[in-house]
Amino acid sequence: MNVLILGCSLNPDSSSQILAREAAAILTSLGATAQVIDLRERPLPVCDGETSNEHADAITAAVRAADAIVFAVPIYNYDVNAAAKNVVEHVGSALEGKLVAFLCTAGGSASYMSVMSLANSLMLDFRCLIVPRFVYATSPCFADGTIVSSDVAGRVRALCEEVVRLGRAISGR
Repeated sequence: MNVLILGCSLNPDSSSQILAREAAAILTSLGATAQVIDLRERPLPVCDGETSNEHADAITAAVRAADAIVFAVPIYNYDVNAAAKNVVEHVGSALEGKLVAFLCTAGGSASYMSVMSLANSLMLDFRCLIVPRFVYATSPCFADGTIVSSDVAGRVRALCEEVVRLGRAISGR
């Protein structure tokens, strides 16, 4: 099983990128192939429907090749960040029918339902299958570039196990 993790935060001290790396390690330990694309390292132009670049083309190819996509996203102003939405606009139909999961980080606990807008869009526009479990973690769950909350670490593992279980069920492998 090939899982692509899209690290959508552009913040140099990103907590969602920490979740992305942890998920990649867990998915690998579960027998999946996991690739992290960190948007800080592959800048995308703002999608205007025409402009692309080599990063957008490479991300689109990686999405097409993946069996499942995990979005690691920060929550800003009660929604996923603009970079995550920009990725969706760039890759478009490559997301068609993909299994999709979410790892979310935020400054506080009030925005825990924020990912639903993107999840609904992916379901309706691209017929994605959304994993009915997601991780939502806040700032105190991280320190010195690591997850310090055993609860969050357990939820990341549970999400990864669910991605592998559902991915295998869908593919019949």
